[in-house]
Amino acid sequence: MTPESHNYHSERPRSMTLHPYNIFLTLTLVGITVLFLAFSAAYIYSRIQGKTPPVKVPFLFVLNTLILLGSSYTINMAKNAYKTDDTEGYQKALIYTIILSVFFMLMQGIGWKMLIDQNVSIQSSNAAGYLYVISGMHFAHVIAGLPFLLLFLYTAKKQMVEPVSVLVYFSDPEKRLKLRLLTIYWHFLDILWIYLIVFFYLNYLIQ
Repeated sequence: MTPESHNYHSERPRSMTLHPYNIFLTLTLVGITVLFLAFSAAYIYSRIQGKTPPVKVPFLFVLNTLILLGSSYTINMAKNAYKTDDTEGYQKALIYTIILSVFFMLMQGIGWKMLIDQNVSIQSSNAAGYLYVISGMHFAHVIAGLPFLLLFLYTAKKQMVEPVSVLVYFSDPEKRLKLRLLTIYWHFLDILWIYLIVFFYLNYLIQ
């Protein structure tokens, strides 16, 4: 990679800072944060008012944290590979991220099944209901990000066929911006999931 190419990747046009995609993601993350904080407060209020015992979070939910962290690591690999024009590394990192994301959702489904097998359904109590709803909302946000990962992979495989098209792909500032925003979104999902696990675990300790 030449110094000129490195400088090109390092410089981000100022116009991208206030790009609608940046603003949209910021508003989206703020909205999601407010939504989950509101449900967390409602959960605590419901517990206090109804004196409902908390539900123990399945160990599989904790294990899922490692899977999600893994997907966050691989999407960061994809972003770094994009910066260094690493075609093969970029595509592999996207594939790894997709696989880990699907694995996360599969394990999440198994975790819910474990709760049901323990006779803890969404109708068992307010605490159980909130656990299903809040973890389900996070699940939905992972699903929402998956099509973008698939689109990135599809576009990369379609356009990265010869040197010129590869150069055009890696030189597109809008693609670079979208990948950066998707990476931020994925890291946000990690932080959100860790918060939820800690939140429910602390509630379980406070009987």
